Amino acid sequence: MVPQSIPLRPDQDPSAKTLYRLKQRREFLRAAKQGRKWATQGLVLQVHQRIGQDTDIDLAADVVRVGFTVTKKVGNSVVRNRVRRRLRAVADEVLPNAALGGLDLVIIGRMGTIKRPFVALVKDLQTALRKLKADRGTEEKIKNTS
Repeated sequence: MVPQSIPLRPDQDPSAKTLYRLKQRREFLRAAKQGRKWATQGLVLQVHQRIGQDTDIDLAADVVRVGFTVTKKVGNSVVRNRVRRRLRAVADEVLPNAALGGLDLVIIGRMGTIKRPFVALVKDLQTALRKLKADRGTEEKIKNTS
């Protein structure tokens, strides 16, 4: 079965993870129900370990899938779309080189996302990945202690 996810961008770095988009509601719900989450001032990150779970599509272990959501509490459609674009840009910068493979990530926009500086959003995402043990630094620490 061919994945219905769309790559965010082809990355030239061969060690970078391939990013695909979460598209279906059930994928978002699975991450919310079975995953872990971490909230920062600029975003909320939900992480679900896909490998070893029942999945509807066949993906390689090094693939990271990411989805974005922003509720109506944040603002009207113009504001929500702007927040979503900012979150996509942050994910595009951080996740290919920082996230572990085999994960489904959901990034949720918050009220503070729109006014938060881009550098602070990048740090928020890096912090959330580290706290949820979903970053490559965690993987290297585990290998070194083994």
